[in-house]
Formats: sequence, structure tokens, C-alpha cells
Amino acid sequence: MTETQKNPLAENFDAISLIKFAFPSMVMMLFMGLYTIVDTIFVARFVDTNALSSINIVCPVINLIVGLGTMLATGGSAVVAKKMGNGNTEEARSNFTLIVVTGAVIGLLITAAGLLFLDEIIWGLGASEVLFPYCRDYLAIQLMFAAFNMMQVLYQNLFVTAGKPALGLALAVLAGIANIVFDYVFIVLLQMGIKGAAVGTGIGYMIPAIIGTLFFLTGSRYGAADSECGDQIAADRKEGALLSGRSKLYFCVPKMDVCVLLKSCSNGASEMVSQCSAAVTTFLFNVTMMKLLGEDGVAAITVIIYSQFLLTTLYIGFSMGTAPVISYNYGSGNVKQLKKTVRICCRFVAGISIFVFLFSLLGGESIAKVFAENNRNVFEITKNGFIIFSFSFLLSGCNIFSSALFTALSNGKASAAISFLRTFGFITAFLLALPKFLKVAGVWLAAPLAELFTLILTVYLLCKHRKQYNYF
Repeated sequence: MTETQKNPLAENFDAISLIKFAFPSMVMMLFMGLYTIVDTIFVARFVDTNALSSINIVCPVINLIVGLGTMLATGGSAVVAKKMGNGNTEEARSNFTLIVVTGAVIGLLITAAGLLFLDEIIWGLGASEVLFPYCRDYLAIQLMFAAFNMMQVLYQNLFVTAGKPALGLALAVLAGIANIVFDYVFIVLLQMGIKGAAVGTGIGYMIPAIIGTLFFLTGSRYGAADSECGDQIAADRKEGALLSGRSKLYFCVPKMDVCVLLKSCSNGASEMVSQCSAAVTTFLFNVTMMKLLGEDGVAAITVIIYSQFLLTTLYIGFSMGTAPVISYNYGSGNVKQLKKTVRICCRFVAGISIFVFLFSLLGGESIAKVFAENNRNVFEITKNGFIIFSFSFLLSGCNIFSSALFTALSNGKASAAISFLRTFGFITAFLLALPKFLKVAGVWLAAPLAELFTLILTVYLLCKHRKQYNYF
């Protein structure tokens, strides 16, 4: 059996096959975005815009949870995929198990700490007296599902590393559909308000977390059975498992390896930086819009931020789907395939960037209407904001993919620099400065200008490391 048959990451990808391989991750992230944004749609249309604003007020806490999970997932995926590429499969399994267990423990700790200091957190995030009860109801329930949130984020990435992107897609679709159904049941039928939105989202977290755990536990039992057989029988079983599509990654008894955890965290630091930066910038957006336009301003920025998350899922999903391929070819020393893969990725990202930009620019009014049909003031603020904000999508795709590229190549510093300046450094500077002179227009300009300045840095780093990694 050839290496290509043994590991899907070793395939000689062309443009069509690479996009096909990454497509499940793209759709998976799109559904992740959809079932995240479904809460805001249901809340905006069936509760009120104050409830919509409150979701954005507590959003930084959710960003922190997702950031920690994504850091472990993307950084750990690079470590695991590289070891698989080097042929160290048993060590890769141990590292994989350790990363998942660590994520679950962190989730439980967040639940305990968050509920203990719940009121202090909400006031610290800038909630007004009007918004505080909504924030408390939503965040308390979200914190109870923190471990499941961490697990589903981990599995999104690690299913791809395990060569099972289609399974991740199926679970994301299932979770998204479940979230929509339960939001309708809890918010519309049972009139639970914002509490119903939080419970629906939590159930959405549980589906991929539980099924993913069962999947990798099943592989663990299968692997244990193999070890009890003779060498030839074990080889035959493994051959049959590979032919049937069984993953080479499964849970085992992990060895505690602090270096692996630190390497995973450093590799995935850019993703953590990105989420933490999103938390801080969301806070700044909320505070600024509250000063300029009150609760309606916060509702408008909520619509645009959540729409941004949905629209950038195409970039994130594609980068997530192709990163293990890049890591594998880098680890195996296949320079020719590495260059080919990166070239395909760059062309695809450029094309999808133009599509997302035009969709946002031309469809901004329709998006605003979905959320704010019952509040004319919020609708007008949101519609006008999209006209300027849309230009950020033209540039963000290249920055997101380049950050993921450096993570896949185990260059956490370059990746973190791109993510930090894109999602925090530049945008924070512009948010603090521009509204003083341009008022609301300065808020909308902050993101496009941050992407532009980040793109300049991205081009510099890509040229600087070109000879080191041979990706062009």
C-alpha cells in the first residue's frame, strides 16, 4: 500500500482535489457561523434589540473560550500532522489525546471561574443597567457549556488532521440544524427569550463534542484489540481499517509532555491572539458605539460583527482545511508539493475575497433588514455601516490565510504578528483615533484600514521567509 493510500494528507493534490479536500472544512465553518448568527437573528426578531446588544456585550467571554480551543487545536494539529508526516504515528496519537484532555479540563475551569465571578465580569464588559439582566441570563448558560464548546472547536481541526473532514462537516451541519430547531422551540414556542438562545447554542456545542469523543474512543478500542493479536493479524486488521476509512488517530493513554502543550500553544498563539483581540476590539466597538449612538449603535455593530464572522468563515474554513496538508508536506520534505499547494491556496483566496467583498457591498442592506426589520434606526445605521466596512473583506482573506500558513509551518511568531496587528494593534489604534474626528464613519473605517496595513506586513513576511520554507 502506498503512502498516499495510507494517509490522505500525502495525496498529490491539484487545484480541484485540494479544494475538494478543504470544502468540508469550509462548509463546516460556514455552518458554525450560521448557527452562531442564528442566535442573533432569532433574538433580534423575536425578543428585542436590547437583547441583541447584550449578546455582543458578553461576546468577549465567548471569544476567550473559542480562542483557547482554537489555539490548542490549530497549534496541536500542526504538531500532530508533522509527526504523522515524519512517520511517528504512535507519538502523534499520544500528543493528540493529551491536547484533547487538556482542552476539556480548561473548559471546566472556565465554567467554575466564570460562574463564580459572573456579575463582576458583566459589569466589567460595560453592560448598562438596561442590558445587565439580558447579559446575565445569556452568559450564565453559555458558561455551563464551556467544556463542550472547547471540545467541538478542537474536533473541527483534528478531524481534518485525522483525514476525516467529511465527518467534521456532517457534525457541523447537524449541530447547525439542531441549533436552529432548538432556537425556534425555546425562543418562539416556549417564549424563553435570550435564555432559549443560549440553551440552543449549547446543545449545538454538545453534538460534535459528544459524537467526536465517541468516534475517537472507538478507534482507541480498535487499536487496543490490534495490539493483543499476533503481528500478522494486527497488520491485516490495520490494512482492513485503512481500506474502510478508519482514522489513524484515536485516543490512547497519553504521556504528559509539557513541551508538546507549550509547542501547541506557541504554534496556535496567532489564533488565540486573534480571538482575544476580537474580544478587546468588540469591547471597544461596544463602548464607542454606546457613547455615539446608545443601545441602537451597539445593536448595529453587533449585526456587522456577526456578519463579518459569518462571511470570513470561508477564509477560515479553507485555511483550516489546507493547513494539515501544508504541515504534512513540510514535515515530509516534499518541497514540490508544498509549493504547488501554496500557489493553489493563494489563487483560491484571491478569488473568494472578491466574491465576499461584492456580496457584502451589494447585499449589506438585505443583511441589515434580516436583523433590524423592526427597528428603523438600527436598520439605517447598519446599512450605512456596511458600505464602508465591506472593503475589509477584500483584504482579510490574504491575511487570514497567511497567518494560518505560518502556523502550519510551525512559525508561531510570524503568524501571531499578523493576527495580533490585524485583529488588535491596528484596529485598536484606528478605533481610538478615528471616531474623535469622523464620529461613526471612523468606527466603520477602522477595520478596512487595519486590514490594509496588515496586508503590507503580510507581504513583507512572506517575502522574508520565502527561502526558508520554499513555499513559492
